[in-house]
Amino acid sequence: MDVTVNEQAQLPEVAVFSLGGTIASTNTGEAAPSGGVTPRLGARELVDAVPQLSEVARVQTVAFRQVASGDLTFADLVALAEEIDATFDSGVAGVVVTQGTDTIEETSFALDLLVRGPRPVVVTGAMRNPTLAGPDGPANLLAAVQVAAAPQAAGMGALVAFNDEIHAARFVRKTHTSSPATFRSETAGTIGWVVEGRVRIAFQVTPLPFRASGVRGENVPPVALLGSALGDDARLIEQVRAVGYEGLVLQGFGGGHVPAHVVPALEKLATEIPVVLASRTGAGEALTGTYGFPGSERDLLSRGLIPGGFLSGPKARVLLSLALADGGPDAARAAFDQVSAVG
Repeated sequence: MDVTVNEQAQLPEVAVFSLGGTIASTNTGEAAPSGGVTPRLGARELVDAVPQLSEVARVQTVAFRQVASGDLTFADLVALAEEIDATFDSGVAGVVVTQGTDTIEETSFALDLLVRGPRPVVVTGAMRNPTLAGPDGPANLLAAVQVAAAPQAAGMGALVAFNDEIHAARFVRKTHTSSPATFRSETAGTIGWVVEGRVRIAFQVTPLPFRASGVRGENVPPVALLGSALGDDARLIEQVRAVGYEGLVLQGFGGGHVPAHVVPALEKLATEIPVVLASRTGAGEALTGTYGFPGSERDLLSRGLIPGGFLSGPKARVLLSLALADGGPDAARAAFDQVSAVG
């Protein structure tokens, strides 16, 4: 369908910020040391490759970063959130962020906590880079812009649009190394989808009450993320504070359990820094009141650990990092209580 000048002027305005990643990766230009593809395409090049976008929105582009997503930092995300806020202040209807998929589950949740206002921020990327047959980046970008331009997407915090599905940032996680259907929200399910260019929001999510409004990029403290494993001991836990971490997220077994012999180390650490108890399962909500054996969730919470609620380990680390930066240790427990109460 051709769009006239008058019709284009009536379309909502959406800003696309590019950060790099597979969606922007190619093997043209200077060769990478490994011989593989690397992020080289900016937001304008990505948008120009999807002519259908002209039928959806008036698109402005910002080439914000050009890195693999594992190289992104909290400082980058704080700066990005500030740019997004300024863009919203200029009147755009929504924002799309393109990046590598490896950290989308973390960056989208960070933006959920950092960006002001109700207008949608939609994160997307690609699993198949542009040099492969059937790259999914163009379709994902088109769907993301469609969601960002949709009035019904407002007021639900940051979203992830991928493979024509819409996920709430607080629930979504990457579940497969290479499948285009890698993103899943196993605890709550998708909140909507895109079909024939129409955005369908089937389930509303409540905006999170916690906002990291006082965070500066340079003051986000280091927070460790540790897992639990069969036969594990307390040596790493005992070193967390010594090596400079200001918080710990522990991914316990099942509903939030650890071997009994590591409990003393966790109890001691919880008197020094905030320690959050999450689950290593990747789905469901960490328990708070079912089991009573040594190392169970009831035992650990009674010793000062903070319940992680429905947040996965990586997302709990994002929340703890930003809560510490925003208000210090006293704000950490309150932040988790606020987020867990909303779901």
